[in-house]
Amino acid sequence: MRAIIVRYETRPESTVDNQGLIEKVFAELHSINPGGLKYASFRDGAAFTHVAITDGEGNPLQDTTAFAEFQRDIAERCVTQPEAVSVTVVGSYGF
Repeated sequence: MRAIIVRYETRPESTVDNQGLIEKVFAELHSINPGGLKYASFRDGAAFTHVAITDGEGNPLQDTTAFAEFQRDIAERCVTQPEAVSVTVVGSYGF
């Protein structure tokens, strides 16, 4: 099991677009149900946090069209660039 947390802050004028791109990722995940993935995204104003927990070595997010679209111009939408941190799951309830 691998867990990754990604945090960043978008430019105010890009926040709504960024959220829309994230919503498209979730829509695609719901339609294809890739398995082996637990994924959540949180927003606090213009700041976003994504948490992904994957079974095994691969990450099903990398195989989705919507996630590729989300990543394409992320640097231009951000004030603070995304920082990914691998973490160890100590405990989880319902996630």
